[in-house]
Amino acid sequence: MNLKSAFFAQKGEKERIFHDEQDASTLVAMRLTSLLPSNFSRPITIVCIGTDRSTGDSLGPLVGTMLKEKDVSFFHVYGTLEDPIHAMNLQEKLSMIYSLHENPFMIGIDACLGRLKSVGAITIGEGPVRPGAGVNKELPPVGDIHITGIVNVSGFMEFFVLQNTRLHLVMNMAKTIADGIYETDVQLMRKSHLEKFKIEHKQHKFL
Repeated sequence: MNLKSAFFAQKGEKERIFHDEQDASTLVAMRLTSLLPSNFSRPITIVCIGTDRSTGDSLGPLVGTMLKEKDVSFFHVYGTLEDPIHAMNLQEKLSMIYSLHENPFMIGIDACLGRLKSVGAITIGEGPVRPGAGVNKELPPVGDIHITGIVNVSGFMEFFVLQNTRLHLVMNMAKTIADGIYETDVQLMRKSHLEKFKIEHKQHKFL
Protein backbone atom coordinates (compact mmCIF):
# COMPACT_ATOMS: atom_id res chain seq x y z
CA MET A 1 0.00 0.00 0.00
CA ASN A 2 1.31 3.34 -1.11
CA LEU A 3 0.70 6.53 0.89
CA LYS A 4 -0.32 9.45 -1.32
CA SER A 5 2.68 11.76 -1.18
CA ALA A 6 3.03 15.50 -1.67
CA PHE A 7 4.69 14.78 -5.02
CA PHE A 8 1.53 13.25 -6.47
CA ALA A 9 -0.70 15.94 -4.96
CA GLN A 10 1.37 18.64 -6.61
CA LYS A 11 1.22 16.96 -10.00
CA GLY A 12 -2.36 18.24 -10.33
CA GLU A 13 -5.92 17.04 -10.24
CA LYS A 14 -6.04 16.68 -14.05
CA GLU A 15 -4.10 13.42 -13.82
CA ARG A 16 -6.80 11.86 -11.66
CA ILE A 17 -9.53 9.77 -13.19
CA PHE A 18 -12.43 8.75 -10.98
CA HIS A 19 -13.34 5.13 -11.49
CA ASP A 20 -17.04 5.87 -11.95
CA GLU A 21 -16.84 8.78 -14.37
CA GLN A 22 -17.95 8.35 -17.96
CA ASP A 23 -15.46 6.46 -20.16
CA ALA A 24 -13.07 6.11 -17.21
CA SER A 25 -11.36 3.02 -18.62
CA THR A 26 -10.77 4.74 -21.96
CA LEU A 27 -9.27 7.72 -20.14
CA VAL A 28 -6.99 5.32 -18.28
CA ALA A 29 -5.94 3.79 -21.61
CA MET A 30 -5.24 7.19 -23.16
CA ARG A 31 -3.14 8.34 -20.22
CA LEU A 32 -1.25 5.05 -20.02
CA THR A 33 -0.53 4.99 -23.75
CA SER A 34 0.95 8.49 -23.56
CA LEU A 35 3.50 7.32 -20.97
CA LEU A 36 4.63 4.08 -22.60
CA PRO A 37 7.78 3.83 -24.75
CA SER A 38 7.19 4.83 -28.36
CA ASN A 39 8.92 1.71 -29.71
CA PHE A 40 8.68 -1.96 -28.88
CA SER A 41 12.31 -2.53 -27.90
CA ARG A 42 11.65 -3.04 -24.15
CA PRO A 43 9.37 -5.67 -22.62
CA ILE A 44 6.57 -4.05 -20.60
CA THR A 45 5.92 -5.59 -17.21
CA ILE A 46 3.04 -4.84 -14.87
CA VAL A 47 3.78 -5.36 -11.17
CA CYS A 48 0.57 -5.46 -9.14
CA ILE A 49 1.39 -4.96 -5.48
CA GLY A 50 -0.80 -5.83 -2.51
CA THR A 51 -2.37 -8.66 -0.58
CA ASP A 52 -5.73 -10.41 -0.47
CA ARG A 53 -5.51 -10.41 3.32
CA SER A 54 -6.51 -6.73 3.45
CA THR A 55 -9.54 -5.37 1.61
CA GLY A 56 -8.02 -1.99 0.87
CA ASP A 57 -4.66 -3.45 -0.13
CA SER A 58 -6.18 -5.97 -2.55
CA LEU A 59 -6.44 -3.49 -5.45
CA GLY A 60 -3.15 -4.59 -7.05
CA PRO A 61 -3.70 -8.36 -7.00
CA LEU A 62 -7.31 -7.86 -8.16
CA VAL A 63 -6.05 -5.95 -11.20
CA GLY A 64 -3.45 -8.66 -11.85
CA THR A 65 -6.07 -11.41 -11.65
CA MET A 66 -8.42 -9.56 -14.00
CA LEU A 67 -5.61 -9.01 -16.51
CA LYS A 68 -4.69 -12.70 -16.40
CA GLU A 69 -8.33 -13.56 -17.10
CA LYS A 70 -8.38 -11.14 -20.03
CA ASP A 71 -5.21 -12.81 -21.34
CA VAL A 72 -3.43 -9.62 -22.37
CA SER A 73 -0.79 -10.14 -25.04
CA PHE A 74 1.51 -7.14 -24.86
CA PHE A 75 2.09 -6.96 -21.11
CA HIS A 76 3.80 -9.37 -18.73
CA VAL A 77 1.64 -9.39 -15.58
CA TYR A 78 2.90 -10.21 -12.09
CA GLY A 79 0.95 -10.14 -8.83
CA THR A 80 -2.44 -11.85 -8.57
CA LEU A 81 -4.78 -13.06 -5.85
CA GLU A 82 -3.29 -16.52 -6.26
CA ASP A 83 0.32 -15.34 -6.30
CA PRO A 84 0.44 -11.86 -4.71
CA ILE A 85 3.42 -9.53 -4.52
CA HIS A 86 3.62 -7.94 -1.09
CA ALA A 87 6.04 -6.66 1.54
CA MET A 88 7.39 -10.10 2.42
CA ASN A 89 8.35 -11.17 -1.11
CA LEU A 90 8.69 -7.92 -3.09
CA GLN A 91 12.47 -7.96 -3.43
CA GLU A 92 12.45 -11.63 -4.44
CA LYS A 93 9.73 -11.07 -7.07
CA LEU A 94 11.51 -8.02 -8.52
CA SER A 95 14.73 -10.04 -8.83
CA MET A 96 12.80 -12.76 -10.64
CA ILE A 97 11.23 -10.27 -13.05
CA TYR A 98 14.62 -8.74 -13.90
CA SER A 99 16.05 -12.21 -14.49
CA LEU A 100 13.23 -13.02 -16.93
CA HIS A 101 13.14 -9.72 -18.84
CA GLU A 102 16.06 -7.68 -20.10
CA ASN A 103 15.71 -3.98 -19.24
CA PRO A 104 11.93 -4.12 -18.68
CA PHE A 105 9.73 -1.03 -18.70
CA MET A 106 7.85 -1.47 -15.47
CA ILE A 107 4.37 -0.31 -14.47
CA GLY A 108 3.79 -0.38 -10.72
CA ILE A 109 0.20 -0.72 -9.51
CA ASP A 110 -0.75 -0.25 -5.88
CA ALA A 111 -3.51 0.98 -3.58
CA CYS A 112 -3.00 4.17 -1.60
CA LEU A 113 -4.69 6.42 0.91
CA GLY A 114 -5.44 10.08 0.33
CA ARG A 115 -7.83 12.93 0.98
CA LEU A 116 -11.52 12.23 1.44
CA LYS A 117 -12.53 14.01 -1.76
CA SER A 118 -10.01 11.92 -3.73
CA VAL A 119 -11.24 8.49 -2.65
CA GLY A 120 -12.16 6.52 -5.77
CA ALA A 121 -9.61 8.33 -7.95
CA ILE A 122 -7.01 6.62 -10.11
CA THR A 123 -3.70 8.38 -10.71
CA ILE A 124 -1.38 7.51 -13.59
CA GLY A 125 1.97 9.21 -13.94
CA GLU A 126 5.72 9.03 -14.25
CA GLY A 127 7.83 7.62 -11.45
CA PRO A 128 7.48 4.59 -9.20
CA VAL A 129 5.04 3.55 -6.54
CA ARG A 130 6.52 3.30 -3.07
CA PRO A 131 4.88 0.27 -1.49
CA GLY A 132 4.73 0.15 2.27
CA ALA A 133 5.00 3.92 2.73
CA GLY A 134 1.46 4.10 4.10
CA VAL A 135 2.25 1.70 6.92
CA ASN A 136 5.83 2.89 7.55
CA LYS A 137 7.66 0.03 5.83
CA GLU A 138 10.92 0.48 3.93
CA LEU A 139 10.49 -1.26 0.57
CA PRO A 140 12.09 -0.65 -2.85
CA PRO A 141 10.25 1.70 -5.23
CA VAL A 142 8.61 -0.07 -8.17
CA GLY A 143 8.03 1.12 -11.71
CA ASP A 144 9.07 3.54 -14.42
CA ILE A 145 5.48 4.75 -14.21
CA HIS A 146 2.75 4.14 -11.66
CA ILE A 147 -0.97 3.50 -11.44
CA THR A 148 -2.40 4.09 -7.98
CA GLY A 149 -5.95 3.91 -6.70
CA ILE A 150 -7.02 5.96 -3.68
CA VAL A 151 -9.13 3.48 -1.75
CA ASN A 152 -9.62 5.29 1.55
CA VAL A 153 -8.66 8.25 3.74
CA SER A 154 -5.16 8.73 5.15
CA GLY A 155 -4.05 10.35 8.37
CA PHE A 156 -5.17 8.02 11.15
CA MET A 157 -4.61 4.31 11.86
CA GLU A 158 -3.80 3.50 8.24
CA PHE A 159 -3.56 -0.26 8.79
CA PHE A 160 -7.01 -0.34 10.38
CA VAL A 161 -8.43 1.87 7.62
CA LEU A 162 -7.11 -0.51 4.95
CA GLN A 163 -8.63 -3.50 6.72
CA ASN A 164 -12.03 -1.77 6.75
CA THR A 165 -12.14 -0.46 3.20
CA ARG A 166 -15.20 -1.43 1.19
CA LEU A 167 -14.51 -4.29 -1.21
CA HIS A 168 -17.17 -2.96 -3.59
CA LEU A 169 -15.13 0.20 -4.18
CA VAL A 170 -11.87 -1.67 -4.59
CA MET A 171 -13.43 -4.13 -7.07
CA ASN A 172 -14.87 -1.31 -9.18
CA MET A 173 -11.58 0.55 -9.22
CA ALA A 174 -9.69 -2.61 -10.15
CA LYS A 175 -12.12 -3.27 -13.01
CA THR A 176 -11.65 0.25 -14.39
CA ILE A 177 -7.86 -0.07 -14.27
CA ALA A 178 -7.87 -3.57 -15.80
CA ASP A 179 -10.29 -2.51 -18.56
CA GLY A 180 -8.08 0.49 -19.34
CA ILE A 181 -4.97 -1.67 -19.56
CA TYR A 182 -6.82 -4.14 -21.77
CA GLU A 183 -7.84 -1.31 -24.12
CA THR A 184 -4.19 -0.27 -24.24
CA ASP A 185 -3.17 -3.86 -24.98
CA VAL A 186 -5.55 -4.03 -27.94
CA GLN A 187 -4.23 -0.73 -29.31
CA LEU A 188 -0.62 -1.82 -28.95
CA MET A 189 -1.26 -5.13 -30.67
CA ARG A 190 -2.90 -3.34 -33.59
CA LYS A 191 0.02 -0.94 -33.80
CA SER A 192 2.50 -3.81 -33.66
CA HIS A 193 0.71 -5.70 -36.44
CA LEU A 194 0.58 -2.52 -38.55
CA GLU A 195 4.31 -1.91 -38.10
CA LYS A 196 5.02 -5.51 -39.04
CA PHE A 197 2.82 -5.22 -42.14
CA LYS A 198 4.62 -2.03 -43.23
CA ILE A 199 8.02 -3.69 -42.87
CA GLU A 200 6.93 -6.79 -44.80
CA HIS A 201 5.33 -4.66 -47.50
CA LYS A 202 8.48 -2.56 -47.83
CA GLN A 203 10.66 -5.68 -48.09
CA HIS A 204 8.32 -7.15 -50.70
CA LYS A 205 8.70 -4.05 -52.88
CA PHE A 206 12.45 -4.64 -53.15
CA LEU A 207 12.17 -8.30 -54.09
